[in-house]
Amino acid sequence: MLKQRIITAIAAGLMLLVVLFVLPVPVARLVIGLILLVAAWEWSGLIGQESLAGRAVYVALMAVMLVAAYHYGTDEGTFLLIMEFGLGWWLAALVWTLVYPTAVPIALRWLCGFLIIVPAWLALDWLYRLNPLFLLLVLTVVWAADIGAYFTGKRFGRVKLAPQISPGKTWEGVFGGLAGVAVITLVHSTWSGINLAVLIPLCLAVGVVSIVGDLTVSIFKRSAGVKDSGSLFPGHGGVLDRADSITAAAPLFALGLSWMGAGG
Repeated sequence: MLKQRIITAIAAGLMLLVVLFVLPVPVARLVIGLILLVAAWEWSGLIGQESLAGRAVYVALMAVMLVAAYHYGTDEGTFLLIMEFGLGWWLAALVWTLVYPTAVPIALRWLCGFLIIVPAWLALDWLYRLNPLFLLLVLTVVWAADIGAYFTGKRFGRVKLAPQISPGKTWEGVFGGLAGVAVITLVHSTWSGINLAVLIPLCLAVGVVSIVGDLTVSIFKRSAGVKDSGSLFPGHGGVLDRADSITAAAPLFALGLSWMGAGG
């Protein structure tokens, strides 16, 4: 299984580099949007939509929301408002993970898909247009947190982080993941030009909120009675399984860069 996960990750990483640095900008932006619409399709399977028509309607509604967010998000004030709203949702989700298990009404499942995917898409698109390297930075921060947590948790994990949600996650894994984030941030600081004293806290915060994203989507998968949201990536699951942490991390990272004057 680990070998399969590594092969899939390498293949996906190479495709990502092509999207970010080879494809024309309009095409790359379209691909990013389509990837999140695939995530929306998978989300529709977590909210009780079993028919193809029902899932298609949900994805169509998501596409409309993405277009609306793009149209109104070009204004800096509106963009910041959407990012702050997205961050507020993830702070609320953090509280939710602390009080779980709780019932997850179907209407809430519908709504949360929009709260998760729309701000994430707008943030990823903004980061890409700002500089593809910034988008790569937030992705590698999330991956460093995930990989560091996985291997540290496997080797040293004792204290469960959220046993009701994800029994395999441990506090030792969290600290190992954040150590990985610190290392990646040190590497990126050589080209970003951002003061390391500012970049380290931002990336560590991004690492923490990425864990919240992972746990939150796990709540919905558990409520739907499934392990993975899809099977597009062998050994990894679906798009949403790979993007759950990113959907939480991207709005915070974009907001942090904007507060520092990037893109102004």
